[in-house]
Amino acid sequence: MSLFKARDWWSTVLGEKEEFDQGCLCLADVDNTGNGQDKIIVGSFMGYLRIFNPHPVKTGDGAQAEDMLLEVHLRDPILQVEVGKFVSGTEMLHLAVLHSRKLCVYSVSGTLGNVEHGNQYQIKLMYEHNLQRTACNMTYGSFGGVKGRDLICIQSMDGMLMVFEQESYAFGRFLPGSLLPGPLAYSSRTDSFITVSSCQQVESYKYQVLAFATDADKRQETEQQKLGSGKRLVVDWTLNIGEQALDICIVSFNQSASSVFVLGERNFFCLKDNGQIRFMKKLDCSPSCFLPYCSVSEGTINTLIGNHNHMLHIYQDVTLKWATQLPHIPVAVRVGCLHDLKGVIVTLSDDGHLQCSYLGTDPSFFQAPKVESRELHYEELDIELKELQKIIKDVNKSQGIWPMTEREDDLKVSAMVSPKFDSVSQAADVEVGTDLVPSVTVKVTLQNRLALQKAKLSVYVQPPLVLTCDQFTFEFMAPEMSRTVAFSVYLKGSYTPSELEGNAVVSYSRPSDINPDGIPRVIQCKFRLPLKLICLPGQPSKTASHKLTIDTNKSPVSLLSLFPGFANQSEDDQVNVMGFRFLGGSRVTLLASKTSQRYRIQSEQFEDLWLITNELIIRLQEYFEKQGIKDFACSFSGSMPLQEYFELIDHHFELRINGEKLEELLSERAVQFRAIQRRLLTRFKDKTPAPLQHLDTLLDGTYKQVIALADAVEENQDSLFQSFTRLKSATHLVILLIGLWQKLSTDQIAILEAAFLPLQQDTQELGWEETVDAAISHLLKTCLSKSSKEQALNLSSQLNIPKDTSRLKKHITLLCDRLAKGGRLCLSTDAAAPQTMVMPVGGCTTIPESDLEERSIEQDSTELFTNHKHLIVETPLPEVSPLQGVSE
Repeated sequence: MSLFKARDWWSTVLGEKEEFDQGCLCLADVDNTGNGQDKIIVGSFMGYLRIFNPHPVKTGDGAQAEDMLLEVHLRDPILQVEVGKFVSGTEMLHLAVLHSRKLCVYSVSGTLGNVEHGNQYQIKLMYEHNLQRTACNMTYGSFGGVKGRDLICIQSMDGMLMVFEQESYAFGRFLPGSLLPGPLAYSSRTDSFITVSSCQQVESYKYQVLAFATDADKRQETEQQKLGSGKRLVVDWTLNIGEQALDICIVSFNQSASSVFVLGERNFFCLKDNGQIRFMKKLDCSPSCFLPYCSVSEGTINTLIGNHNHMLHIYQDVTLKWATQLPHIPVAVRVGCLHDLKGVIVTLSDDGHLQCSYLGTDPSFFQAPKVESRELHYEELDIELKELQKIIKDVNKSQGIWPMTEREDDLKVSAMVSPKFDSVSQAADVEVGTDLVPSVTVKVTLQNRLALQKAKLSVYVQPPLVLTCDQFTFEFMAPEMSRTVAFSVYLKGSYTPSELEGNAVVSYSRPSDINPDGIPRVIQCKFRLPLKLICLPGQPSKTASHKLTIDTNKSPVSLLSLFPGFANQSEDDQVNVMGFRFLGGSRVTLLASKTSQRYRIQSEQFEDLWLITNELIIRLQEYFEKQGIKDFACSFSGSMPLQEYFELIDHHFELRINGEKLEELLSERAVQFRAIQRRLLTRFKDKTPAPLQHLDTLLDGTYKQVIALADAVEENQDSLFQSFTRLKSATHLVILLIGLWQKLSTDQIAILEAAFLPLQQDTQELGWEETVDAAISHLLKTCLSKSSKEQALNLSSQLNIPKDTSRLKKHITLLCDRLAKGGRLCLSTDAAAPQTMVMPVGGCTTIPESDLEERSIEQDSTELFTNHKHLIVETPLPEVSPLQGVSE
């Protein structure tokens, strides 16, 4: 931070919402007055050309109307403006304006005014060149040593140099190996063009070599070139600077030597004519522009460097001589003579702040206001402190700082799912198969009582469900205003989602007198998608690998009344059996007992049982609520399906391990690939050719391995994502069964969900296994602990991927074991107190006193919960045909 600021001599702001860059500023006597006074020429990307001649009455004045000599809208964006001898037959200065597809040369002239409005200025188009390629930048000079005129060289976006001899096009040449254009400058002393390629090296090309090289009608090498006719374009010298360049400037203050200045992203370099480094300087801040100019000391050069910290530094060679603050970030800087004042620094920002300033030593000091001294009355301070503490205590006891009703009244969010599918499905790029994928419309309505700012609606559904639009932004909502947005939801993948519940979250700012930006608030609304969005009626199956039975305390309900949209028309008399087919292809069968109060769900895939089981319980609860029955309850008396659950955990963990191995192999092959490249590069650069020794074959083979491994990593990531979704579905099912089995309350089920489902996404750095293991271990050592010894054990503070899943499976088994013995979940402060566990009827194994006992009973506990492939009660439901009911 500099103590001194740049002294504002004259400044103005150009246009509204216009953009500028380093080529948009030029200083010259463009109207050929001959008095040595420069004019400021500015072009913008909006196509406006402006010429200024500042005449401030006093230092720091803003722009007056008479300061602007000319303002013309040229329609096309202006990339660069330069002034030189561009018209044949005269040595008068003319203005060259570079557009993206056109080069125009104008003459600027003024007419003496006879009235008080002053002189009138106008521009006249002398000639123009329509460009066949999109231009990037240009430079000019006396190419080839011509006298009395300037030639123009334009660099295109694809690396072609186009040379114009004033009104005529001379030739075009492609720079070898050009990928992206860089800054371009012309050195009159060596008659060469200097640029910085995308390889981060400075390159110099002689004009004579460019002129006699083969014509660049196309980039591909022609047959004539291959046969040897014509000359190839050869670089004169190169220098690797190791970073991209922002600008190049050629400085020649005497005929004996010239310097090439290159401004990089972190350094600026001074090179000799032959490409050798004269000196370089590492910059402390990211530069934005620079300008070398003549120094009063013999043999040294001064350089102005602007940076992104609003600073302008003046270096003499590599020594910092001065630093001054600017009110903006400059993208272009020039030095000229304005209004008989020499050495005026003209800077231009990217948003149009144009300032003429000079260096001065008049500092601007900030003086802090004096604080009124007063005597401290400690008794009054103690009373005030007690009152504040009482207010804080009352606030902590209440629901919040603001009443709940006020917070709810600020904004109300409601979501409505359409009962019918979209007439034209919005599904795109689906991977489901031959099934027609439907879509359903969801409407979210926002009703606000107060004026709200920056309201943003974000919608989330479980993959592979996708939304046509998931982000909505409202910059301002007037009071008592209602806004409704609509979007469609459809299934994109070939597997089932873990939930059918969506969530709409609105973040907004509530107006406040204390904070002008408002107080940030968040409100959310959940909505439930229909089962038929991902499921179709299917044929019931007699057999299945996985079955479970749900008990109820009420008479069985007809499945046709519970699932009216899934009734098979050919089997209307079957009210106690129903088949479901997910769009991914898997099938689930639901059976209702005619005599007992039981429902059976069966499927070939364990995780597919979740959605149908959950949907059955929800629809049964809604059915009996409509009947006015409030004591309806479901229960589960079968064996916990831990073995099937553990198989899904092992499959998910195996994919994670495979992903790590593939990434390690990919990293090794990438290192090998770069090492072979370095070897080959060394061989190619060697002046004495040497045999490649099959390095090219090894490079090709390594490249194919890298591509194959990258494809394998992507395929494994897709499989891991699908496996995690299936694992979440199975986890939801296990939590549901534990809640029905032990009749857990809503709060206890929420604790289980927080422990088993802590992550929305699974990554290699933080995976599901280690996170769940830490959560379950915490429950076992707190609310489910048996003794104070277990409470004293400290959990590891780091979560690393485990070697295997045996520890996690053991902890899940112990969790179920302790819940079976009467343990209960809680998060209160007294949760660490050992609980008296009630032994259920039938007896259970004892809780181990140590980790050795845990290992000794691990096999018994596993058998207790997992040695049941078919999850049914002791009296199995008999195999029945679809035309018969389920009888006990």
